[in-house]
Amino acid sequence: MTRLQFTRRRVVLGAAAAVGGSWVWPAGAQEGDIIVGQSAPLTGPVAMAFQPPLAGERLALEEINRKGGINGRRIRLVLLDDAYDTQRTVENVRQLVEQEKVVALTGLGSTAGVAAILPYIAEKRVPLVGIYTGAHVLRLRHHPYLFTSQASFKDEVEHQLRTLVTLKMTRVGVAYQDNEFGKLMMPVVEAAAKELGATLVASAPLAIDGSTSAQAATALSQARPMAVLLIAVGPSVVGFVKAAKAGLNVPIYSLSVAASAVPALGADARGLAMTQVVPYPWRLVHPMARDFHREAAAADVPVNYNSYGGYLGARFLIEALRRAAPNITPDNIVRAIQGIRGWELGGNPLNFSPTNHHGSNWVEITIVGPDGRFLR
Repeated sequence: MTRLQFTRRRVVLGAAAAVGGSWVWPAGAQEGDIIVGQSAPLTGPVAMAFQPPLAGERLALEEINRKGGINGRRIRLVLLDDAYDTQRTVENVRQLVEQEKVVALTGLGSTAGVAAILPYIAEKRVPLVGIYTGAHVLRLRHHPYLFTSQASFKDEVEHQLRTLVTLKMTRVGVAYQDNEFGKLMMPVVEAAAKELGATLVASAPLAIDGSTSAQAATALSQARPMAVLLIAVGPSVVGFVKAAKAGLNVPIYSLSVAASAVPALGADARGLAMTQVVPYPWRLVHPMARDFHREAAAADVPVNYNSYGGYLGARFLIEALRRAAPNITPDNIVRAIQGIRGWELGGNPLNFSPTNHHGSNWVEITIVGPDGRFLR
């Protein structure tokens, strides 16, 4: 099989081809393939934000298949477009489970979409191995088939507020995305602020396309915050940061999911504080980081937090499948993950058990420096 070139153009073309049907990778199903499924926003308002992690996923899957797969069996990913729509996510997951007969799901990205499919995957006993949303509400109750490998948004917000309180910047404003994601996060922010001694002086909703950014920045500026938490992903990040630079002029702390907006922000990204739940991609101490750099260079995939996060997410899935082999079934995958103790995902130790399905709460803060470079 020839190496696929996962350039930005390739990802866009793949996303377009997936509209209305499945995008199967690698092409050409073989008997004995290990079939996993994914529903993701290949189109819609946050599609651009999901291109880097999807490219990183494919690097890891191509790598393992090139090396012989799992016990000689290739991993085949069936990816369906949900356009960041909850109902489409539900329909896609049903198709993946009932028609494609996947042994596991991976990489769902919508908070509302994941919440909507949790009862269904519990009924069907199909594990969801890794998600691209850190929403704390998804982790409040133990779910027998949901597993995460990254810290939650709650962990990120607490780290941000703890840092601000330490710096005596206790008057905080919040700009939150005006959808399920942002609305579910606001109670988390309010509770963390109360616990850590910060005062939320104002909050302002952001349209997902960024069209209300100027109004949000103006509303927050009137409350005179010392810093602003930005709870958003996609175009609203770009719109708000630009508006805040022009009229608010206080430090902005964003969640890790905003990292994909840095190139679009250009010079306006400088000084943006951003929590990260993925280890620093440019520190090549861990073997997985070196593997990622080698694969990314060969496939012309940019090295950044989002592409590395996708790569590590797929490596987590691969490890679960490897531990479940030779009899790779949904229940064996569950048991395999529950047995992981101290396994390092790019330098981030993961620990699971039958009662703990969330393997990490590690967070650090980075600052965007000149030329969009992340500084630790």
